[in-house]
Amino acid sequence: MKPFAKLPKFVKNYYFLFGSFFLFWMLFVDSNDFVSQISLKQKKGSLESQKQYYIEKKQEVLQDREELTTNQVLLEKFAREKYLMKKSSEDLFIVVSED
Repeated sequence: MKPFAKLPKFVKNYYFLFGSFFLFWMLFVDSNDFVSQISLKQKKGSLESQKQYYIEKKQEVLQDREELTTNQVLLEKFAREKYLMKKSSEDLFIVVSED
């Protein structure tokens, strides 16, 4: 008794076998397989959301920069708070809260 006698005739066809092998190779073995494509789409989505976040942050920084270059009082306040700058006749006290 032949082992492949019960298989339908189209399964024994060369083109069917080659096509099945090619489909299997492309979906599961190739470097651009189905699983890789799904993970790349997910990564693309997260990167696009990060891109949107950084675009918004860039707009905030540009707006703050514009305000600092035009307003001297705000520039002085920013320098005192952020970089702990002071006038020579002043004393500087730093209050640290413990949380």
